[in-house]
Amino acid sequence: MEARIDGMQRVSMSFLSAMLASSALLVSPVSAQQEPQSQQVRSSEAVAAAPGTSQPATSNDRLFNLLPNFLTLEDAGQRPSLTARQKFKVVARGSFDYVIFPWYGLLAGISQAENSEAGYGQGAAGYGKRYGAAFADSTIEGFMTGAILPSLLRQDPRFYQSSNGRFLHRLGYAMSRIVITRSDSGGEEFNYSEIFGSAIAAGISTYSYHPHSDRTLSNTVGVWSSQVGYDTISTVIKEFWPDIRRKLRRKPAPQAEKP
Repeated sequence: MEARIDGMQRVSMSFLSAMLASSALLVSPVSAQQEPQSQQVRSSEAVAAAPGTSQPATSNDRLFNLLPNFLTLEDAGQRPSLTARQKFKVVARGSFDYVIFPWYGLLAGISQAENSEAGYGQGAAGYGKRYGAAFADSTIEGFMTGAILPSLLRQDPRFYQSSNGRFLHRLGYAMSRIVITRSDSGGEEFNYSEIFGSAIAAGISTYSYHPHSDRTLSNTVGVWSSQVGYDTISTVIKEFWPDIRRKLRRKPAPQAEKP
């Protein structure tokens, strides 16, 4: 248990925590100024969208222009529900994105350097096992929470970014999405897909391909709780990413030429 949390998952959590801290520094001081701008953007988009015009059901966005963010919708309101096929397709698209493979390589390398999950051993074989475990952990959890359970329970796996209100209000909204989600019909309900999907994924990974020494109930619970924490931080970053993107793209005001 300890080896698993201290290895790959600790690196992932630290990386997302650093991005979250950067997001807070960028967004919080200007949240009050950006609110009217966001409202204007939403108004213009609403005018531009003619009645009956089909809107994309998923996104092509990338967090920090790199990491897949295909299930996040900005200023979306109500969108048509996803079919089961669409849910599986978008999750597969993110799970096998070209950016993901080097990321797993980094996690596996750090895990091997720390000799976490020592049952995997060292050398090329140990690295390969760690790489495969990192890939499988993320992919299984992604399909469980984003495709399999949402299809069975008719829940919407997409995150509807708020961009409405001040920093603390939006922070609370984003964190609440871990336990509250939309149904395919548009109503709010408990997020069974996230809570139980991540628990099922933790059980599958722990009792199938991780070392025998890690196959305990306490380890499974620890992996599950850390995955929910990882997803919570990720959702908060998704909420504030549009603000960060606007700030990064804002051109500095031209300086007046000196006579």
